[in-house]
Amino acid sequence: MSKDRYAQRVKTYLFLLMHLSLYSLFFIPLVSCGHQTQETVIAEDSLVWYPGRTFSYKIKFNDLQSKQHEVASRIGLSRPPKDRDDAASMRKQLVEIKTNENYIVDSLTHSVPYLIPSAARELEAIGAEWADILSRNGLPHYQFYVTSVLRTQEDIKYLQKSGNINSVTQSCHCYGTTFDLAYMRYNKVTRSRMYMHEDNLKLVLGQVLLNHQRAGKIFVKYEAKQSCFHITVRE
Repeated sequence: MSKDRYAQRVKTYLFLLMHLSLYSLFFIPLVSCGHQTQETVIAEDSLVWYPGRTFSYKIKFNDLQSKQHEVASRIGLSRPPKDRDDAASMRKQLVEIKTNENYIVDSLTHSVPYLIPSAARELEAIGAEWADILSRNGLPHYQFYVTSVLRTQEDIKYLQKSGNINSVTQSCHCYGTTFDLAYMRYNKVTRSRMYMHEDNLKLVLGQVLLNHQRAGKIFVKYEAKQSCFHITVRE
């Protein structure tokens, strides 16, 4: 190989090496910038809190099953429906519960979305007060989840076979007076960077239920293992 060709090849190698080094310098910041952008988005999101006072859910919401069942059997359906067909024959005594702007009726596997009129109105009132508290405090709007509504005796048997410890034969859910609200699942509706932790949303929902409980409108049982508030209307 001639000296001229050798010198030319060395120049080419040096040229490629220089550009490769420059590329690396630009590439690394771009990758880092991608991570920084991701972190920046998280950092810029505004975690907001409901300024309400915390309290013991277990102590405040401890209305016994026997007390709830007494009211449910007195003001609810005249008898527990045997199965879904039997429940359908009692529809004139019931109101269908549907997803709206304040709550979502979950995919119900062991209940049907029906309540007696007074219980349906109470659920609507809980939803309205929930939305009002969020709005008045400048918080993003969320929907809570309704996870159980009217159960038939057949539903109860299926639940007992599945090992649900809170599924009792004499269930308030069989009278259309009772519904469960999940306290660790929420759906954000407001499109903004503000967000709330589930624990803080639980506090908002708990405050609403405490207000209604104190007003004598509902009984509430805090079910820790099922992660829900078990609610029975009182009138």
